[in-house]
Amino acid sequence: MISQEKQDKVFLREFFRKTGKAIHEYALIADGDRVLVGVSGGKDSLALLDVLASRAKDPKQHYSVLAAHIDVEDVEYEVDAVYLQQFCDDLGVPFIHRTIRVDLERNPKKPACFVCSWYRRKMLFDIARENQCGKLALGHHRDDAVESLLMSMIFNAAISSMPARLPLFGGTLTLIRPLIYLSEEDTARYAGIRDFRQQRKRCPHERATNRAAVAALLRQAEVLAPNVRANLFAAMRNIRQDYLP
Repeated sequence: MISQEKQDKVFLREFFRKTGKAIHEYALIADGDRVLVGVSGGKDSLALLDVLASRAKDPKQHYSVLAAHIDVEDVEYEVDAVYLQQFCDDLGVPFIHRTIRVDLERNPKKPACFVCSWYRRKMLFDIARENQCGKLALGHHRDDAVESLLMSMIFNAAISSMPARLPLFGGTLTLIRPLIYLSEEDTARYAGIRDFRQQRKRCPHERATNRAAVAALLRQAEVLAPNVRANLFAAMRNIRQDYLP
């Protein structure tokens, strides 16, 4: 019987392999790139930073990594910024910490998560520009992309999702998602093996969203089709135009 330690080592190698596969197939990182990683403090962004920073130490790789965390004063969640600083120090990655305010009442018809995310993303764009970073890496994974696909179809009557590579501002900045081939289960296991510390207090709005409802819908669909997430992700690259209206 294979020991748990060996199983974990095999899993970590596969996690790195799938990340590298996404980077290669989507041309996410090139020689000389400065990559800013948006770090929320959750398992997904920490896993992404851990992998990208570790890969950057390989003599065959020629890119550098920075990390940024955006605190939001008027939203009640709490991340251990000291832990994030130490996490980055251990990886040898410069850490940028900014605090912003988000006026949720300004756009009351829009979900709080959408407004907060927009403000945090805008700050990440500013930080990337200030630090001459041509790539902004986010910790979205395959399940996030599948949920976004269903949300777009159900609520917006459009077929769109989270691309692995998205050029912005005329190509001066490219948003990349190197974990696109990995699942939430994968990132959770990675975080467990690496013993990442959890956030002190989770966002009060995170479950009151359409995304949470769609995630619940997917869990129900798994009873009928256990591979539903992988199949929906694969379907985005297997569009048969002749059989569409």
